[in-house]
Amino acid sequence: MSRYDGRAADAGSYRDRRSEGAFGGGSRAFAAPSKADASAAASELDGLPRFEKNFYVESPSVAGMTEEEVEAYRRRREITVEGRDVPKPVLEFRDVGFPEYVLQEITKAGFVEPTPIQSQGWPMALRGRDLIGIAETGSGKTLAYLLPAIVHVNAQPILAPGDGPIVLVLAPTRELAVQIQQEATKFGASSKIKSTCIYGGVPKGPQVRDLQKGVEIVIATPGRLIDMIESHHTNLRRVTYLVLDEADRMLDMGFEPQIKKIVSQIRPDRQTLYWSATWPKEVEQLARNFLFDPYKVTIGSEELKANHAIVQHVEILSESQKYNKLVNLLEDIMDGSRILIFMDTKKGCDQITRQLRMDGWPALSIHGDKSQAERDWVLSEFKSGKSPIMTATDVAARGLDVKDVKYVINYDFPGSLEDYVHRIGRTGRAGAKGTAYSFFTAANARFAKELISILEEAGQKVSSELAAMGRGAPPPSSGYRDRYRGYGGGRS
Repeated sequence: MSRYDGRAADAGSYRDRRSEGAFGGGSRAFAAPSKADASAAASELDGLPRFEKNFYVESPSVAGMTEEEVEAYRRRREITVEGRDVPKPVLEFRDVGFPEYVLQEITKAGFVEPTPIQSQGWPMALRGRDLIGIAETGSGKTLAYLLPAIVHVNAQPILAPGDGPIVLVLAPTRELAVQIQQEATKFGASSKIKSTCIYGGVPKGPQVRDLQKGVEIVIATPGRLIDMIESHHTNLRRVTYLVLDEADRMLDMGFEPQIKKIVSQIRPDRQTLYWSATWPKEVEQLARNFLFDPYKVTIGSEELKANHAIVQHVEILSESQKYNKLVNLLEDIMDGSRILIFMDTKKGCDQITRQLRMDGWPALSIHGDKSQAERDWVLSEFKSGKSPIMTATDVAARGLDVKDVKYVINYDFPGSLEDYVHRIGRTGRAGAKGTAYSFFTAANARFAKELISILEEAGQKVSSELAAMGRGAPPPSSGYRDRYRGYGGGRS
């Protein structure tokens, strides 16, 4: 039997990997476990079946790469690695060793070569070690953890009645969770891997039925998952592959206590993959709680920066000038392309959408107070182009994978530069170009200095007004320019 192509029913057929320092969990900084750690973890594992998690066999073409070639490739693709015994990156899909049915799905999806995070992340994940991945949204990280997850599932004993999932993916929002499940369904179908999505805002019945039937992969938001566990609809005893996606966003949303509660119920020798677009101290500290001796791969710099495929414009104006400026902008750019407009509040989202519709613009809104059915319908209308303008709160800022969003407009400037980068990252995805417009008022002045750094790093022009605000000068009180060709941003 191939190491990928089928699941064995005999748990004893898998060799004990505990001798290889594979324990995850605990609160040590990123270090290999000591003998005391190993002894404590071994006692926690009494009665639990052994499992396999190292599947990587280096292909001859990858093995033949010299260190100089490896370093040159990493430099060219802006890959930075840390950790013990880091594997070489893979240059082509066939170098990874994925089973044929996975390669067929990759070909069918039209992918030409691995993205940087996939190139380095796949061999790391397939080795069974814990992994920290730092990459911007739209970088291909979902498949960077899902395809190794499918390989992992296929090598484990089949589910018995009453078993919970083998793979658990935690995500901050239901939109992201749904999109991850769509990918899991697409790539897992050929090996009959079942998945379900667990999130709040919808009836529990269908989710409970999926869990009771048995599913190998669960993608969940933390709150609803805890509810399901406490109601005894599922358990985490079989979880051996744990993914935390958009960990920085989950911390921003206050999910740290729920994450800790969930992880405490998962066996300590699991494999943990920890994904984040940014690497602030809080995200690093949480990682130290959950990971042992991890690899770390960073795409680009850990410094906050925007996607260079996006042209950024920043307009200095007053609060009262925003709506007229929005309408003028829409008149300039509206060509049937998808336009995503971000607001700070649900109330503002509804008010601006209502005003736009009264003025004849095809706009719909999405935010946390909408029912799941309504949110799904709005997303469907936006994706299909029937309603090419969508207003949104930050619920849609991360993980929202809508192809061909040509413009992002920050009607309200976000409360952090991290959110700014992720909002504008809804355009310019998968190699496409995009444009972002941001309305910047006196109330946002505290962000001017950092915003200028992001603009300059991406080769954008900084207006004299924004530069003055960055130096601490008060913003101009009036007289904003009428046309967008004068924007305080754009390519220099």
